[in-house]
Amino acid sequence: MENLCLYLSPVILLALYCTAVHVINKLRNLPPSPFPALPFIGHIYLLKRPFHRSLSEVSRRYGPALFLKLGSRAVFLVSSPSLVEECLTNKNDLIFANRPDFLNGRHFGYNYTSLSWSSYGEHWRNLRRISSIELLSSHRIQMLSQIRADETLNLVRKLLHVTGEELDRVVEVKSALFEYMFNVLTRMIMGKRYYGKSVKKLKGANLLEEIATETTNLAFETNVIDYLPFMRWFGFQHVEKKLTSIHEKRDNFMQKVLEEQRGMMDNQGSCLSDAATVGKKKTMVEVLLDLQRSEPEYYTDETIKNLLLVLLQGGSSTSSIAVEWAFSLLLDNPHVLKKAQTEIDTNVGTERLIAESDVAALPYLQHIILETLRLHPPVSIIMPHRSSAECTVGGYRIPAGTILLVNSWEIHHNPKFWADPEKFRPERFEGLKRKNDLGFRLIPFGSGRRSCPGKNLAITAIGLGLGSLIQCFDWKKIGEIDMSEGLGVTTPKVQPLLAKCTPRPFVKKIVY
Repeated sequence: MENLCLYLSPVILLALYCTAVHVINKLRNLPPSPFPALPFIGHIYLLKRPFHRSLSEVSRRYGPALFLKLGSRAVFLVSSPSLVEECLTNKNDLIFANRPDFLNGRHFGYNYTSLSWSSYGEHWRNLRRISSIELLSSHRIQMLSQIRADETLNLVRKLLHVTGEELDRVVEVKSALFEYMFNVLTRMIMGKRYYGKSVKKLKGANLLEEIATETTNLAFETNVIDYLPFMRWFGFQHVEKKLTSIHEKRDNFMQKVLEEQRGMMDNQGSCLSDAATVGKKKTMVEVLLDLQRSEPEYYTDETIKNLLLVLLQGGSSTSSIAVEWAFSLLLDNPHVLKKAQTEIDTNVGTERLIAESDVAALPYLQHIILETLRLHPPVSIIMPHRSSAECTVGGYRIPAGTILLVNSWEIHHNPKFWADPEKFRPERFEGLKRKNDLGFRLIPFGSGRRSCPGKNLAITAIGLGLGSLIQCFDWKKIGEIDMSEGLGVTTPKVQPLLAKCTPRPFVKKIVY
C-alpha cells in the first residue's frame, strides 16, 4: 500500500497543479484554455507538424479564442475574423504592434531593430515610413514597372527555350517562378539579375539559396528554443551558433552590395540627384544611399541592410510560393485554367504580352489569386505579435507580454466563414465591389499597422507572372499533383510542381 501511494503521489500532485492553474486562469478571466496545461511544456503536447493545421484542430475543438501555455510563453491564439478585427484595429492594434523576443529577431533582425522584428516605437515608425514612401509607394513601384515587364518576358522566353518545338514538354515550374520573382526583386533593389540565359549564375544567388536552405532546416529547432529555452542545454546548443553563422553570411552579402553600389555612385562624380542623373530611375539601394548622404546618422549601413534583406528574402520566397500553388490548383481544375486563358485572350489578345495595366482589368485572374491566397497562404500563421499592456479582447482579459498568434489558414478554411472552404472556386469572389468587403475573412498579408508593406508589389508581380504563363502556354498536369504542405516559416509545396507545357502558336511572334 505504501508503494502504491509512493507511485501515485507525483500523479496526484500533477493533477492538483494542472487543476489549480486551470481554475486560476478562469478566475483571472483569461480566454478558455485546454485542460491540462502541463508543467514546463504547457500545451505543447497538443501540437504536431505542420503547426497551422495542428493549431486549427485545437481551435475547432476548444474555440476561436484560446489562452495557451506553450512552454514558457503565454500565447493568445485567435482564429476568427471578429477577434482579428478586435486585436488589429483601433486601440488594440497599438497594444499588439510589438514583437516577441524570438531568436530570429535577435540574429536576423539585427537585435530586434529590423522592420520585421522591431517593436512599436519611433524607430519602427521611421522604418515603416521609409519602406512605404521611399521604397514601396505606388509611385516607386510604377517607376520600376519596366523591370517587371522585362522579367516577365524573360520568364516566357526561358520556358520557350526549355520546351523548344516539342509538345507537352515536362518543365519544373517552381525553379522558373522563383528565378522570375528573385530577378524582379534584385533588379528593383540593386539593379542586377542573378539568374537567366543572359547572365552566368552569380555567386550571390548560390549564397542566398544556401542561406534559405539553412534557415528552413533550422526553423524547428529555433522554435523549440523560443518556447522551451531550457532545451538549449539538452541537445540544442548548436542552434545559436548556426543562426549567428547564417546572419553573418546575409550581412556580408548585403554589405558587398552596398559597397559596390557606393563605389559606382562615387565613380559618377556626383550624387544621384544632380542634373546629370535627373530622370534616372533609381534602384532601392540607390534611394537609400542617397538618403544616407543627407542623414548619415540615421541611414546607417545596418539600417539599409536590414530593410533590403527583409524585402529580398521575404518577397521572393512568398510570391513564388503563391504562384506555384496557383498553378497547382489550376492544373487540378482545367476548366478554371481555360476560363482564365479565355479572359486574357479576349481582353489582351494575341498580338502582345500581358502588361501590368491589364492585370487590374482581368477580374477572373484576380479572383484566382485571391482564392489561391485563401486556400494556401504563403505564411499560414501571421508573424507573431506581443501585447505591450493589458487589454480586453472578446470580453477576455489579455495580460501584458502575451504573444498573439493569428491562424490565417484556419480562418480561410473554416466553414463558418466560407462555403465549401476546401474547394478551389474563384467564382466565390464575383460581385465583390471592394476587397475590403471581405473584412477579416481573408488576411494573407496580415492586417493593421504591422501588415505587409509589400502587399501591392506582391499582388502585381504574382498577377503578371501567373497571367503571362496562362496566356502563352497550354498546360497539362502529370498524374496526381501532390498538394502536401512544407514546414517552416512559409508554407511551400513539399514536391516541386512538374507540368506538361506547350507554347501557343502566337507566342514566338510576341516575345522575339
